[in-house]
Amino acid sequence: MPRLVMKFGGTSVADIERIRNVALHVKRELDAGYHIAVVVSAMAGKTNELVAWCKQANPRFDPAEYDAVVSSGEQVTSGLLALTLQSMGIPARSWQGWQIPIKTTDAHAAARIDDIDAAAILRGFEENGSVAVVAGFQGIHEDSGRITTLGRGGSDTSAVAMAAALEAERCDIYTDVDGVYTTDPRIVPKARRLDRISYEEMLEMASLGAKVLQVRSVELAMIRKVPTYVRSSFDDPADPKLGTLICGEEEIMEHQTVTGIAYSKDESQITLRNVADRPGIAAAIFVPLAEANINVDMIIQVVSDASTTTDITFTVPESEYERTLAILEKNKDAIDFSEVQGETEVVKVSVIGVGMRSHAGVAARAFKALSEKHINIRAITTSEIKFSVLIDAPYAELAVRTLHSLYNLDQV
Repeated sequence: MPRLVMKFGGTSVADIERIRNVALHVKRELDAGYHIAVVVSAMAGKTNELVAWCKQANPRFDPAEYDAVVSSGEQVTSGLLALTLQSMGIPARSWQGWQIPIKTTDAHAAARIDDIDAAAILRGFEENGSVAVVAGFQGIHEDSGRITTLGRGGSDTSAVAMAAALEAERCDIYTDVDGVYTTDPRIVPKARRLDRISYEEMLEMASLGAKVLQVRSVELAMIRKVPTYVRSSFDDPADPKLGTLICGEEEIMEHQTVTGIAYSKDESQITLRNVADRPGIAAAIFVPLAEANINVDMIIQVVSDASTTTDITFTVPESEYERTLAILEKNKDAIDFSEVQGETEVVKVSVIGVGMRSHAGVAARAFKALSEKHINIRAITTSEIKFSVLIDAPYAELAVRTLHSLYNLDQV
């Protein structure tokens, strides 16, 4: 029989009634002839509550004990769903990450999956068709024997990794939206749900601000070639929509030049003035930031008339703004700058599409359209299938709407 992995997020399992709804989705796929593993998140709000308790107990908490606490939310959900399925006459059992086991690195709160031994789950499939209800977001570090967690959104990664380990036909990620849209429908009501999107495009969308899937889950799906659907758990279980398929580029018949518009509000801009223009200065700036695990995105260097100094502008997440300033000040002598300037009221807007590879002038059209709306561009970064602009925060929604219309994304 074919195998299927189904993943349900926190809003989908927020209470017992919604867990019963999840069970009906599972039953539909069972009746269709699948062996099923279900990966579940903690009930909506529970992980935040557990994190708050950890901080109250000890603000300087041990990361290993933190993982032991916050992973318990998924344990509760997996047990409740197994009980619900059993009440419907469906054989099911819950599995914690350490029971499978899902082996991970020892980076507590940000572990990566090394290996999944799916033998026990496969035996359950063969012996009695048992549904495996797997606690997402968690695993175990084999050498220490300690529970680990995969970071926020880690249940998505758990699901894709489980689908790869089980050689599943596909992985269905159920959320509170019915697929991937051309942009945020809250900003652009005419945003369209995409039938298909390539792994590369989804990876860019996820990393540039779209909150549909965790970035690492998309990376894993692309590497392991796991067909992945984004679907809504709030659809009628008897007649659900197909959602959006994330797949290889070769499986998409025709590519639009632009597939979607993403935006990120978690941005800040920093400019170092009159930096000495000599070898090693860039390393003096960015190596300490890398060692502090601060992600630097856009980087612009401008040589002054004197040619002995330069101005360097770059962006970091707004959440890392103060820490970045502190690191720069600590390393001021090594960097040799005269002044640091910063701005947190900025937004990054990104245009994504594999069709850009074969079309010239895509970015130029955007720059012209934004200028006609009197939107100033602070910084630009590009890659093969996307470009991003940094603009003042008050213009974010206008920019998204302008670009969405420019590339005809609101047309079927």
